[in-house]
Amino acid sequence: MRLVLVGPPGAGKGTQAQFLAAHYSIPHISTGDIFRANLKAGTPLGLQAKGFMDKGELVPDSVTNEMVKDRLTHDDVANGFLLDGFPRNVAQAEVLRAILAEKKTPLHAVLEFSLANEEIVARLSSRRTCKECGQPSVGQEKCPQCGGDVYQREDDKAEVIARRLEVYQEQTAPIISFYRNEGLLITVGALGSVEDITAHAISALSRVSE
Repeated sequence: MRLVLVGPPGAGKGTQAQFLAAHYSIPHISTGDIFRANLKAGTPLGLQAKGFMDKGELVPDSVTNEMVKDRLTHDDVANGFLLDGFPRNVAQAEVLRAILAEKKTPLHAVLEFSLANEEIVARLSSRRTCKECGQPSVGQEKCPQCGGDVYQREDDKAEVIARRLEVYQEQTAPIISFYRNEGLLITVGALGSVEDITAHAISALSRVSE
């Protein structure tokens, strides 16, 4: 199964990515992980990215695209993959399509996790993060993982969340339209228990022909 996951902040996309990757026995590939791996290994692409980051600049799409292209040559993607965080815009979506067309391994589906903005704001603004281990939690005065003190991150404050959602809509709405036109988009509601959402996603994906 070759999948791309999209969804707004707070929709639980990262959690669902882990469960779906395990269910289909495919690697969960996030752009954050790719960046960290290249930076740690000091690859030419990692050094390019570091040059931009050290100057406080965004890493250009060209570097990100090459990192993803390289990652998709690894042996563990032979039976599929789950991409999380890429593509972020239509230009990247077109690059991904070209990469996969060259390999004759097109996407099976793009899974969108949908959640109303008011639910996202309520969910994220109630989230707290442990000062010790970084574990997120909701409605806890102490970290359930290690017992450490918790705090509210700046990007979990309501006004910041509202701006994050604006940016998501600006960047991602065109991607969703792109994949809908490609006939690849599957939308799953992200309200409910983690287990129920996973079950709905797997059910929807079961209708995708291999």
